[in-house]
Formats: sequence, C-alpha cells, structure tokens
Amino acid sequence: MTSSQRIIVNTTAQYTRTIINVCLSLYSTRLILAALGQTDYGIYSVVAGVVAMLSFVTNALVTTTQRYLSYNHGKGDLDIVYHIFGNSVLLHLLIAIGLFVVLGAIYHPIIYSFLHIEPERLNAAIWVYFATIVMLCLSFTTAPFRALFIARENIVYISIIDVIDGILRLIIAIFLTHVTHWDKLITYAGLLVGISLFNMLAFAIYALLRFEECHIPRIHEWDKEHIKNLSSFAGWTIYSTGCIIGRTQGVAVLINRFFGSAMNAAYGIALQVNGATYFLSQAILNAMNPQITKAEGAGNRPRMINLAETASKYAYLLLSMIAIPLIAEMPSVLSFWLGDVPEGSVMFCRFALIASMIDQLTIGLGIANQAIGQIRNYSLTVNSIKILTLPAVWICLHLGLPIETVMYCFVGFETACMIIRLPFLKITAGISIRHFAKEVFVPLLIPTITIVVVCYAMIHYCDFKYRFVVTIITSVIAYLVAIGIFGLSSDEKRILHNIIDNKILHKK
Repeated sequence: MTSSQRIIVNTTAQYTRTIINVCLSLYSTRLILAALGQTDYGIYSVVAGVVAMLSFVTNALVTTTQRYLSYNHGKGDLDIVYHIFGNSVLLHLLIAIGLFVVLGAIYHPIIYSFLHIEPERLNAAIWVYFATIVMLCLSFTTAPFRALFIARENIVYISIIDVIDGILRLIIAIFLTHVTHWDKLITYAGLLVGISLFNMLAFAIYALLRFEECHIPRIHEWDKEHIKNLSSFAGWTIYSTGCIIGRTQGVAVLINRFFGSAMNAAYGIALQVNGATYFLSQAILNAMNPQITKAEGAGNRPRMINLAETASKYAYLLLSMIAIPLIAEMPSVLSFWLGDVPEGSVMFCRFALIASMIDQLTIGLGIANQAIGQIRNYSLTVNSIKILTLPAVWICLHLGLPIETVMYCFVGFETACMIIRLPFLKITAGISIRHFAKEVFVPLLIPTITIVVVCYAMIHYCDFKYRFVVTIITSVIAYLVAIGIFGLSSDEKRILHNIIDNKILHKK
C-alpha cells in the first residue's frame, strides 16, 4: 500500500469511527442518565472528573512514544525501536503504579472534604473513585501499545477497537436499565473497568503477535538514556497540552468570576461545538503524523516538510468546510439543537470555530517540530503564547470591557501562535516561508472566498424553515468544486482522479 493509499484508508477509518461513536455515545448517555438518575450520574461525573483531569497525560505519552518509534522506523533501526518500546512500557508501568499509590492515599480528603456528596452515597463514590484510578492506570499501560499501532500506521485496527468500545458502552447502558438487585452506580463503574481491561488486552495481545519489536520487557532493559529522552519529550508535551487546557479552563473561570454561571453555559456550548467539528481535521493529521516523523527519521527532510505543508492545507480545508457554514448559520443551528439558546452562545461558538481554523493553517509545522525533536524550545516559544490569553482576558474584563473581548483575545493569541510557527520552523527545520505561503495559503484563498460568498448569499437572499440545512449542503458542494479546481496541486488532482477511477483502493 502506497503512502497516499494509507493516508486515505486511515483517514476514512477515523471518520467512520468518530461518526459511529458519537451516535453510540449520545444514545448511551441518555440510557445511563435514565438508569442512574440525576444524583448518581452527577456523583459519577464529579468523582470521575477529578481523576480524569490527568487523562490528558495519556495523550502526551502516546505522542511521545509514537514519535520515537516512528522516527527510528524511518531510520530502519529495529534494534533501537525494540529497546525504546521496552523502556516505554517500563516507564508507563512506573507512572501507573505511582499514580495508583498517590491517588489511592488521598482518597479520604477528596471524597469526604473536597467533594460534596450525600452521606448515603459515600460508599458508592469511593468505589467510583478507585474504579476511575484503575481505568486511568490501565490507559497509561495501554499507551505504548496504542502508540506502536500509530507508528506502524495501523489506524484501522485502532478504529475497530474504539468502535467496539462504544458498542460495549451501549450494551452496559442497556444492561443497567434492567439491573434491580445491585447498586447501579457501583455496577456501572465496575463494568467500565472491564472495558478498559479489554482495550488493553486487545492492543497488547495483537501487537505481541503482529509486531516484532513488541514484547514484555524485563527490568534489566531499563536504559537511562532512553528513559531520559522519553521523559523529557513527554514532559514538554505535557507542558504544551497543559497550556492549551489551562487557557481553555482558565477562560471559563474568568468568565464565571466576572459574568456568572449563565455565561459559562454559553462558553461550554462553544467548546462542545468546537470539539464536535475538530475531528474533521484531526483525522487527517493522525493519518499523516507517522509518515512525517518517518520521513525525518529516514533523513528525508524535503519530504517531511512537504508532508507538513500538505497536512496544514488539508486540515484547514476539512475543518473550514463545515466550520464556515456553521459560523454563518449559527443562530439557526443552535436554536434547532438547543431550543432555548443561552445568551452569548452564538458569539462564543463563532469565535471558537474561527480560532480553530486559524490554528489549522500551520498545524502541520507543529507535527514537523515533533519529528525533528525540538520540543522544549517549541513549547516555550509557541505554546506559552496560548496561556498568555489569561492575563490579557483578565486585564480586559477588569477594565470593564464587554464579553466579546474575551474571544478577541482568544483569537488574537491563536493567530500569534499560528504565525510564530513559520519563523520557528524556518530556523529549526529550514522551511521556506515563501514556499509555504505559496503551497498552503494561496491555494486556500479562492475556496474560502467561494464558501463565504455562498453562505452570505443564502443568508441574505433566502428565508425559509431549516434554511441552514440547504446552506450547509450548497456551500459544501461549492467548496468542494472550488477546491478541485483551485485548491489542489497537479499531483493531488492526479491522486483524486485515480480515486474516482477506483485505481487506488480497488485496482483493476
């Protein structure tokens, strides 16, 4: 399978997985809420949420392991890959054990003092707390195996397991509606632990059978140099992720402080809308990430840069294809979805989507930076800018400026991050800013103008019920046509032509 074929297959697998799991999750949540009731569901959410705040660390660890595995796969050095994987497993096990000990030791003040839980449900809350710790530790243990599948570009298997995970959660939701003799909250927590164990075994067993570098390491494999590299890279990746999460949650705290919880609801809706659309670009990035890293590992810097440019362009195109029509029709979409739309929701949603589109314009350069390993300087230079949103927002609100100022700051600092990636990668990777602009920014102009004009025309010249559906469909079609004519290079058009002729996925 060629690299183009693999990207297409992996991206399709992730889109399919996400759509299926979103549908399964929506229905499962409805059943779980009905089975547990609002009180027990609230207990699970708040108790699990305290521990789940650490779950972003898992993604950082997966990114770290995948980077080193892909890089050395690109170099063709399977011996180093073997030892890196073994040390990664040992490091993850150590972190999991440490977290279990620390979080287990502080359960009493968290459950009895920090959280406000009804006395009669304290026992169930303790079960949920420890079940969540076990699930977190299992996710850490699974991380190196999941990273290996990404490095090997076997995204299809990951997607299959994720869909099975969603199906199992739906089965649990249906089962809980028939439970009468057991405590439903404790039963729910225990069954979720079972799903986490299934995920770990599904990845570990298949990887052990399929990949030669996958093995159960012994303690004598511990290598200080490998552990140092993995820990350092993971630490700075966690710092970068922490800046993003800190900005998002910090803005929520400031909004609550100056405007109250009602405005928080509007901000929360914007985060949901943004998260629901973000997978459109994330799928192509996940598919291209291993190839970018492998190209750098193989010493093929020009190909690595070319893939990073392509990732930026495609990520923007895929996200904006839906984001721009949603921005145009946001009042109608939110009214149809929520009925009673909280004040400020439309404004927050529009700015959040604009910020995401801006970020995608150079997002591939972030992946390129991971490939070359300049994680510390990149984190301090680029991602530190994101956290600066908080003092800027505080100053604006303290001066009595309107709520819209919050999102102006949000978009402004996101734009600064997008721009600063260019000179940073020029210094560290030798990219040509002029070439990047020619290959990424210029091809995006006409498609973007086209979809904006179509949306504008629909809103100002059409007025009928459910117009937003027609606007989205019409603008997406016009966008795809504009992309096909103006947004693709000659090589990309050739690949697209082959797909249409069924010569890539189905050879004649």
